[in-house]
Amino acid sequence: MTGGSAPGDEALRVLVVDDDFMVAKVHGGFVARTPGFSPVGVAHTGAEALRRAVELRPDLVLLDLYLPDRSGLEVLADLRGAVPDVDVLMVTAARDAETVRAAVRGGVVHYLIKPFGFEDLRDRLLQYAAGRRALPAGQADQSAVDQLFGGGRPLPAVPGPRAPLPKGLSAETADLIAAALRAAEGDLSASETAERVGISRVSARRYLEFFTDTGRAEVRLRYGNAGRPERRYRAL
Repeated sequence: MTGGSAPGDEALRVLVVDDDFMVAKVHGGFVARTPGFSPVGVAHTGAEALRRAVELRPDLVLLDLYLPDRSGLEVLADLRGAVPDVDVLMVTAARDAETVRAAVRGGVVHYLIKPFGFEDLRDRLLQYAAGRRALPAGQADQSAVDQLFGGGRPLPAVPGPRAPLPKGLSAETADLIAAALRAAEGDLSASETAERVGISRVSARRYLEFFTDTGRAEVRLRYGNAGRPERRYRAL
């Protein structure tokens, strides 16, 4: 299954890299639904990502940050040497400013924070495609350069870990939630966190989402056989 493209235009080829097999499948489906794009391969480790990129020579790599063998930032640097003409769109739950800046310094074309929906990825892919079309061979004018760089708009600010608590959240309970996350072996759902701390699931979810928004935790989606995916949280 491939994304549609205009007559005479070849679809941009995308390699999807994510350690979670189901997430990689979902993201590949998003790519396939986007006009002008085609998923050509999947990788689940950093080593496999480099090998597949060299073999497939994709136009774009959707690169996760948290891989089992190495950081996506290390993979990004290696891609620059092994396949210098490939572009990279970072897709990750990491929200801290340092990671975002490192990705930008590494030359990513965009940075998309998980979890996201089809429309979120589609919009970034179409923006990327428009930028490629705006910069043909030869000399470029400023408008074409601005379109390539997303209109020259700065990246949105990334909230820091010391952001003040929203109204209705207490520092004491926040400390308990943070301790529960740090003590967990792996990740926790809102229900599991609520049980450990002794608060309602709804309240636990508010704290966990606040931690995610301020870079103190990451969230991943666990896909089951049916129904909506479960949100799982891990301390950063």
